[in-house]
Amino acid sequence: MLLIEDATEKVLEELEATQKQFWNVARETGNFLNMLIKMNKVQNALEIGTSNGYSGIWLALALKETCGRLITIEFYEKRQSVAVENFKRCGLDGIITSKVGDACIILEYLKEDELFDFVFMDASKPQYLDYFKLIKPHLKKGGLICADNVTSHAAKVQPFLDAVNNDSDFQTEILPLPAGLSVSYRLK
Repeated sequence: MLLIEDATEKVLEELEATQKQFWNVARETGNFLNMLIKMNKVQNALEIGTSNGYSGIWLALALKETCGRLITIEFYEKRQSVAVENFKRCGLDGIITSKVGDACIILEYLKEDELFDFVFMDASKPQYLDYFKLIKPHLKKGGLICADNVTSHAAKVQPFLDAVNNDSDFQTEILPLPAGLSVSYRLK
């Protein structure tokens, strides 16, 4: 497991105590996403579904090492403001841009040249397919799309899994992390 500064570890532990209330990823999933970002030297990451900032902290800790940046989108303003405070408490707010609103609308209006090499989806499960369609033009070759809850909410995310598995531009595997995590690699 990653060694984390005491102040950040304290924030993570506080957020873990509210995991069910805020639908946070498991620590194992956060640690795995952190490793993926570092292994792939990610520069531009996108998170759909900020909640209280738990997964964003894991992503940003890795991006701090790769000198990367994170854009995170949350539908609920109250949750987004909690996340922003948690990012500040961890000293990560300088590399995170938080947006509040409907992810599909925000994604629809991304600048044409705004590209990502890592995307993490953990928001409205029935909208995963919509997110995928909107993200694909903005994902670099060699980029990753990770989606949480693919086994815990299998029926709701099945249209997304069908689409990404049948898209010849991607290679996908589902990992048996808590709630299930799909990892899709953009081949071309």
